[in-house]
Amino acid sequence: MDLLTMMRVYVRVVERGTMSAAARDLDLGQPAVSERIDKLEKFLGVRLLTRSSRTLTCTDEGRAFYESSLELLQAADRAVHTLSRQDHLLNGTIRIASAQCFGETVLPGILLRVQARYPDLKIDLVLNDAVVDPLTEGVDISLRLGRLAEGAYIAYPLGIVERMLVAAPSYLARHPEISKPADLASHPFIRVKGILNNDQLPLSSPDATIENVRIRTTVTTSHWRPMYEMIAAGSGIGVVQRPACADAMQQGKLIRLLPAYIVPAFTLNALVPAQRPLSPRITRVVDILRDEIPLSLNQDGGLSPFG
Repeated sequence: MDLLTMMRVYVRVVERGTMSAAARDLDLGQPAVSERIDKLEKFLGVRLLTRSSRTLTCTDEGRAFYESSLELLQAADRAVHTLSRQDHLLNGTIRIASAQCFGETVLPGILLRVQARYPDLKIDLVLNDAVVDPLTEGVDISLRLGRLAEGAYIAYPLGIVERMLVAAPSYLARHPEISKPADLASHPFIRVKGILNNDQLPLSSPDATIENVRIRTTVTTSHWRPMYEMIAAGSGIGVVQRPACADAMQQGKLIRLLPAYIVPAFTLNALVPAQRPLSPRITRVVDILRDEIPLSLNQDGGLSPFG
C-alpha cells in the first residue's frame, strides 16, 4: 500500500468535505476515493471519518491523523523542492477562489502566465461573490475584495480595486443632468445583489469626507455582467469595478458621473490557510499574483499597489 498517496487522498477529502469533491480534485472516481479511505482506516485500525448522507466529519483520531498527514506531506514536498528547484517539478492542483467580476476580467491573463511558467500545474478556478474562507472551503488561495474579518488565514495585500459610478451617453441624453449627489435618487440604479443593499451609496467628497447618498434601486442581479450590459444599454446608472469598464470609458461608451466624488475602492487581498510552511505551489503562485496583479490593473489605472 502506498501510504503517502493514501494520506494525500485523505487530506483532500477532509479539506473538501465530500468524497465527490475530492475525487474531482484528484482526477479519480468517487468509488476509488472511498476505497482508499476504507483501506486506510483498516490499515490504521481506527475510524477516521464519520459519514452521513451529505457530510463527512473527522473523528478525534481522524483530526489528529489529518494534522500529522498534512505536516508529513508538506515535509515531503519540501524535500522534493530542496532536491530540485526546476519549475517543471511544480505539479498537482491549485484551487483559487475569486469574486466573479475580478475573476473574469483580470485573472484569466495572469493564470495563462502561471500555466506557461508551470505547465504541470493544474488550476481550479472557483468564481463566487460569496465570502470564501480558504480553510473551510478547501481552496489554496482566496482572492478577497473588501474588508477582512477574523479568520485562520494569512493575508497578502495586493492593492485596491477602484469602482466607478457610470452611465451610458444614451441614458444621459434622455434624462435630467446629474450635477450633485442628491440627484442620484431620481435615477434608476442597477446593482449586484449584496452590494449597496441599504440603498445608500458612499461617496468621498472633494474634501475627503464620506457622504452616504440615497439611491433608487430598480434592478438587482446575481452577476456583474447583466448589470454592466444594462447600464451600457442605457437602462440606468450604477457602480462598476474599474477593470470591467475602463475600455468602455476610454471609448466614450460609458461616462463617469460626479467625477469630483469617489466611490470608495475595494481592498484586495490574497488569503491562504494559516499553515506553516506553505506548499511550494501556493507560495509560488502567490508570488506571481503579487507581481502580476498590480501590473495588469495599472494598465488601466484600476488598482493602486500598496507601498
